[in-house]
Formats: sequence, structure tokens, C-alpha cells
Amino acid sequence: MQDYLGGIPARRIRLYPPPGFATLADVERIDANEDRLCEFEHGVLVEKTMGFYESEVALEIIFYLQLYLKKNPIGKLGGSDGGLVFKPGIMRMPDATFISFERVPEEGMKTPAYPAVVPDLVVEVLSEGNTKGEMDRKLNLYFESGVRLVWYVDPASRRAKQFSSVEQSTEIDETGVLLGGDVLPGLEIQLADVFVAADRQKEGI
Repeated sequence: MQDYLGGIPARRIRLYPPPGFATLADVERIDANEDRLCEFEHGVLVEKTMGFYESEVALEIIFYLQLYLKKNPIGKLGGSDGGLVFKPGIMRMPDATFISFERVPEEGMKTPAYPAVVPDLVVEVLSEGNTKGEMDRKLNLYFESGVRLVWYVDPASRRAKQFSSVEQSTEIDETGVLLGGDVLPGLEIQLADVFVAADRQKEGI
């Protein structure tokens, strides 16, 4: 099971309900009663892993995405607890998602809890518990499902990787820029600004 899921630590695989028998209702129950987020794949629940600092980085990126969408209201923005069904039986909770209005169902996205909607942009902030195998599997899933742009941000190395497909990517160091490309035209997020804000210890520092 661990190998199939990309070599993730065994502690992240929920054993109740038993792997293979869980449902999306179990995801909701665990979130409500235990305040834990789980992703879902064919009846298996995998706990998300994110430390406080990683969540700060994700929130900073979301802040810049929100600013852009205030000026350019072209879609919806989701956070780390906004699960989406990318394929039948597979629900993921990226750390941020942008969904253009063209992809939003006519009935909206209030129900079900985890809509079957594929976003245009996916943002993943890497944590210690993530493995390369896990993130490679996710990348393939995202582009196979129809995602147009993926950002992987690594706080440990203070670098990012921007994907326009599984095969096409750009490495971004701390002095570089995350670009919205055709998905969010004109959007530029200075990676250094994200880390400076997350590193701030007190006002003015």
C-alpha cells in the first residue's frame, strides 16, 4: 500500500475504516470530529501533512491570488481544506486551487462537500511527510484530469517548480517569480516576498 501511494510514511494511512472500505463521508466525519484532513483514493484515507510554517507559506500565496482575483474576477479560489474529486474515486486537497468560472458547474459548488471539479491551477506546498513518489503521482493525476498549471513550493529549499505539463517545468529559486501564464494572465508572485512574510517575527522586521 505504501509503495502504491508513493512511499508515504505508514502513519499517514488511516487504518479505520480499513483501507479500501472508506468513503468520502468518512473524510467529512474525521474532519468534523478529529480536525484532521484526509485525501481519498479508492477507499483509502491518507492524512494530509502540513506544519505551521508550511501553512503560512500557503496562506501568503493565497493572499496574492486573492489580490489578483479582486482585480480580475475570473474564477474561484480554494484553500487547503477544499477537497475536489479529480477522477471517480480520487479526491485531493491541494493547498490552493484556482477554478475559472468556465469550469464552475451551473449549480455552484456548495454541494456536495467535495465537488467533481478540476481546477485550472493547483498549488502544493511541500512538507516533510511528502515523498517524491507521492508528488509525482499527484502531478500525473492533475494533468491527466485537465489541470493547466501546477506550482510546487518547497519551503525547505526556498525554491519552487512551475509545471505547464508533466514534462515541462521551470525551476524557480528564491529570487524568482511564480507566473500565472495563460491561466492567470499578468500574475507575478515574487517568491522572496512569500518567504519574507512567512519568516516575519514581529511588526517591521
